[in-house]
Amino acid sequence: MKFFVSCAKGLEYLLVDELLALGCSHATAARAGANVEGDLAHAQRAVLWSRLASRVLWPIAEYDCPDERALYAGAAAIDWSQHLRVGMSLAVDAHVSGDAITHARYAAQRIKDAIVDTLRGPDGERPSVDLDNPDLRLSLVVKANKAGASKAILSVDLGGGPLHRRGWRQTQGEAPLKETLAAAVLMRGGWPALYHEGGALLDPMCGSGTLLIEGALMAADVAPGLMRDGGAMQTPSRWRGFDVIAWRALVEEAETRAAAGNAALRGDFRGSDLDPHAIRAAQENAARAGVAESIAFDVRDVAQLAAIETERGLVVCNPPYDARLAADPMLYRTLGTALKRAVPGWKASLLCGDAELARATGLRAAKKYQVFNGAIECALIVCDPILPPQKERPVEAEPQTLSEGARMVANRIRKNLRASKSWRSREGVTCHRVYDADIPEYAAAVDVYIGDATGELWLHVQEYAAPAEIPEATTRRRLQELLAGARDAFAVPRERVAVKTRAKGKGGSKYADSGAFKRGETLDVREGAALLRVNLFDYLDTGLFLDHRPMRLRIAQEAKNARFLNLFAYTGAATVHAAVGGAAQTTSVDLSATYLQWCSDNLRLNGLGGARHRLVQADVLQWLLADRGEYDLIFCDPPTFSNSARADDFDVQRDHVRLLQAAMARLAFGGTLYFSNNYRRFRLDENAIAAFAHCEDISPETIPADFARNPRIHRAWRLRAI
Repeated sequence: MKFFVSCAKGLEYLLVDELLALGCSHATAARAGANVEGDLAHAQRAVLWSRLASRVLWPIAEYDCPDERALYAGAAAIDWSQHLRVGMSLAVDAHVSGDAITHARYAAQRIKDAIVDTLRGPDGERPSVDLDNPDLRLSLVVKANKAGASKAILSVDLGGGPLHRRGWRQTQGEAPLKETLAAAVLMRGGWPALYHEGGALLDPMCGSGTLLIEGALMAADVAPGLMRDGGAMQTPSRWRGFDVIAWRALVEEAETRAAAGNAALRGDFRGSDLDPHAIRAAQENAARAGVAESIAFDVRDVAQLAAIETERGLVVCNPPYDARLAADPMLYRTLGTALKRAVPGWKASLLCGDAELARATGLRAAKKYQVFNGAIECALIVCDPILPPQKERPVEAEPQTLSEGARMVANRIRKNLRASKSWRSREGVTCHRVYDADIPEYAAAVDVYIGDATGELWLHVQEYAAPAEIPEATTRRRLQELLAGARDAFAVPRERVAVKTRAKGKGGSKYADSGAFKRGETLDVREGAALLRVNLFDYLDTGLFLDHRPMRLRIAQEAKNARFLNLFAYTGAATVHAAVGGAAQTTSVDLSATYLQWCSDNLRLNGLGGARHRLVQADVLQWLLADRGEYDLIFCDPPTFSNSARADDFDVQRDHVRLLQAAMARLAFGGTLYFSNNYRRFRLDENAIAAFAHCEDISPETIPADFARNPRIHRAWRLRAI
């Protein structure tokens, strides 16, 4: 016989391999399933043992179906006494396509009518309908062939319903993962073969525990159908053609294997989640599945994932990604960073929302698969290992000699470090500018970032535009010499140096596409009492303007018990300083959802969040005109110019008076507004400002020592109400 086994889209070829391993003589992938050749025993074995199948459908009739009359007549021609008795119950699940039959519920009703009419007893007794737990569940598929003619296929659903329901999950989280898809994630990661080689299993965002429990049952050789519908000895279908004797023999064999597997199951399963309610649900589910003793659950943020000593293992994870659990690229990045730190030599199989979120992990995928979680298209990536070993550089017979230019740059950087050592130590500065075109021929800015957790030193280099008369070859050579000198001065490897280069193109000199540097890698750094997340490689700016360090520290000192407003908030560094400085509440406004998410991550990094810290995605000027709140401390650092499809164009020179007037209208009595921008040609309209505020130029006080060579990096003013 030929029968059909359905599955989630994307799992077809994996399902074919599984069915062949279960003994089916032939199986080929089809859309959302597999066409299988085998006997009834093979189909019943698939019901009990398939971890990927959604349904196992055994066909009993196929006939032409040009209209609903033919649909009824074809079903009425079947001898239904071979399939169910008068007093039994039935349900029909219908799927229709094409023009002949267009309403699935109506089609199911007509099949039910045909069965009831042909089986009605002499005393009027007839089969009943039970949609939840019928004796016989039928599947109707009506589809058109290539010639346009419609056919109806009636099949017995041998499993009696969806096979992903294993029977142990009674408690679930907000967006549960189907057990069949969980099994696919595990299989793509090489589980359970990895378990039998001594490997462990980890899910650092485990939710209600589906992946871990499914992984433990796979390792213990427990058939997925053993607990379904209250126990496998109750046959999943009371179809009269179901081979009950063969089924019970299958179940007895499965129970013997499960008893042996559970007795030998190692405690090599670990799960954690930030939500204590999810952990409780996972523990309850594991207990019902009989694997609670083998899985260690704890409440933990993924960012705090501890290193695991076990040499080999698999990480499986299903991070949030759909409409119910908003996708968060920074959370994916945190996951990737945590895995590289905790289990770098392990394998990972991660079900991500899409390819962009998969890339946000910063992990290098050895294999990628497109799968569907219901209607949601997802990216399943397999990384082996999580952190590939660094390629060893060829050993040189002698150390490479620096060119004269590179030696000049290295010596100047060392001199600058010696000169700044005392104030950096006194003020606890770990991120600073160390070189700013000190030697005119080597025109670039070199900034130092030191990771708070690791103490590793990273460099961020931005090339300045060279004069038009300088040949491009000379510019490239000088940049390479500058980089060599910087690496020599700090003894830092090439992979910890981010370089933003200028490229000549239409419209003049501009920075090369930063997409070339996409690494999805972040670094947490400390500034004063605040922890801040930077990204040195993926964007032109890092997420932290170092020249505003004194301004941010000033805000931290003045924010205690204040209502703080951050306009053009960017990544929220000033907001974090205000919050850790004791602000009563903060409001951060920016048009970019990406920057607001970054701000949220920065707050969370410092243990902050909730209703006291409001994030607003809006055009700043329009929001100010509509807002009715009062704020004691306001920071406004607008861009020179911006245009967006979602907001009016903004020009700081043209619009600054209107902007400051709207901001001052929101300033509480006795409050302070700090205004800053980095447009070199900016001229404050002092006469217009004087009409509504006292204004004081505080630029010299806000330029840090490491930017003293470039005091025009920004201008800053303090405004107070008249």
